[in-house]
Amino acid sequence: MTIQNDSERANLIEAGKRLAAVLKALRAKIAPGISAEALDDLAEQLIRDGGDEPSFLGYTPEGASRPYPASLCVSINDEVVHGIPNESTKILKEGDIVGLDLGLTHNGVIVDAAITVPVGKVSEETNKLLAATEVSLAAGIAAAKPGNHIGDISAAIQKEIEQAGFKVVKELGGHGVGELVHEEPFIPNFGRAGTGKVISEGMVLALEPISTAGKASVVLAPDGYTYRTKDGSRSAHFEHTILIERGGARIITA
Repeated sequence: MTIQNDSERANLIEAGKRLAAVLKALRAKIAPGISAEALDDLAEQLIRDGGDEPSFLGYTPEGASRPYPASLCVSINDEVVHGIPNESTKILKEGDIVGLDLGLTHNGVIVDAAITVPVGKVSEETNKLLAATEVSLAAGIAAAKPGNHIGDISAAIQKEIEQAGFKVVKELGGHGVGELVHEEPFIPNFGRAGTGKVISEGMVLALEPISTAGKASVVLAPDGYTYRTKDGSRSAHFEHTILIERGGARIITA
C-alpha cells in the first residue's frame, strides 16, 4: 500500500493504535498455565469489540492449501512463525517463550505486528535472543528512509542478529501491507546494503526479523502453517508496521 492523502494516513495510524492496544492486552495475559487457544479467543474478541476484523482469520496465503483457522499466530519455543493456537492443546509453561503475531483490519486497512514474550523466568541466553531480535527490528526501521533500498533494511537487521551470535531465518521475512496481508515488496532479513527496490515516501511496510539460537534451517509442520527450527532451537520474532515519511519511518503499531 502507498498512502496517497491525509485521510488514508489518519486511518492507517488509527489501525496501528488499535492493534498495539490488543497486543498490549495479550502480553499482559502471558503466564504459565494459559492456553494458546484462550489467547486467540481474547485477540478475536478485542478486535471485534473495537468494530474491526482479524486479518488472519480465513486468510489463504500464496501456496497454502487451506485458509488460516485462527485470528492470532501463537508460536512457542522452536515454533518460528504461524503457530496455530486452536487445533491442538498448547499450554504455556514457566521458561517458555511465545511469539504472538496478529493482523487487524480497520476501515479496510490492514496492519500487522508481532512480539515474542518470555513466560515467567527464562535463561540468560533466551533473554539475549529476544533482545537482539528486537534491536534488529529497530535497526531495520532506522534504515527505512526515502531514497534508501530494501537491502539497507535487510543488511541492518542481519548485522544486529549475527553480531549478537544468533542466526537469521532466511526463508521468511517482511513485506508490504495495507490493502492485503502480504504485498510487494518482500523484505528479506539478510542482504546487501544498496540493493533492491528503492524506498519511497508513502510506502507501508511490515518489517519482521526472525532469528534462532541454533541453526537457521526451518521445516514446515504437517498443519501447513507452523514453521519450526530443524534443530529444535528457540526462535524469536518481532514485527512492526511502518509508514515511510519524508524524514524516515513512522512506527504505526508502536
